[in-house]
Amino acid sequence: MTTEQLVAQIHKKQSFLCVGLDVDLNKIPKHLLEEEDPIFAFNKAIIDATHEHCVAYKPNTAFYEAYGIKGWQALEKTIQYLNTNYPDLYTIADAKRGDIGNTSTMYAKAFFEDLGFDSVTIAPYMGKDSVEPFLAFKNKHTILLALTSNQGAFDFQTKEVDGKELYKQVLETSKTYENADNLMYVVGATKATFLEDIRAIVPNSFLLVPGVGAQGGSLTEVSKYGMTDTVGLLVNSSRGIIYSSNEGNFAEAAKASAKKLQEQMANELKARF
Repeated sequence: MTTEQLVAQIHKKQSFLCVGLDVDLNKIPKHLLEEEDPIFAFNKAIIDATHEHCVAYKPNTAFYEAYGIKGWQALEKTIQYLNTNYPDLYTIADAKRGDIGNTSTMYAKAFFEDLGFDSVTIAPYMGKDSVEPFLAFKNKHTILLALTSNQGAFDFQTKEVDGKELYKQVLETSKTYENADNLMYVVGATKATFLEDIRAIVPNSFLLVPGVGAQGGSLTEVSKYGMTDTVGLLVNSSRGIIYSSNEGNFAEAAKASAKKLQEQMANELKARF
């Protein structure tokens, strides 16, 4: 999916919501455990219930890899279901990969070609030759970790190196990579006050913003400092939507939570456009 197509979907749905599909078998409704594939059964129900109110889905691959081959098969079925039934929705493999040369190329092939995701999250610590293999894929996006929502982000990301915070150096250096137009960036909602500085460096890039909802990030603050003339935001909510209920009405509860957040996003969009 191109950036232009993503922007069109945002305006059409009046939403820049990304739903995180982080499936924990200890948290899903107990009756689903009787299904042949509980993870996929849960995802399918959540997707069918919430797709009207979001523009993207983001499975975190750790929640699938933890269950071995069955988990990976559930991930494969989930992305196939999305691409077949809801092809206008943007898909993110939250894999946080990062390695060099041929290894990165193989990771990229796995997520872009085999599974068919639109984008994948990448840790930039190993630099240019760990990122550019992902950027070589046409109409696919590489989402670099820039300033994350966790407390440990302050261990390294905000430390000054040669008088400049490390996350700013990541942003500036990444702009020099080949096919840098295919870059997006992860910026945590709990770091909304940093967005003004971030936008000074990457004024037009899309930002994937986790941390709204369960982690306490403010949608209003994120929109105020992060929104661009082409919106430029995908705001992710995982637990706050998919675990709205663990009873038989879990899908309806997730739909209501997604709709509530979408309505807030519509207000932010109307205030801007």
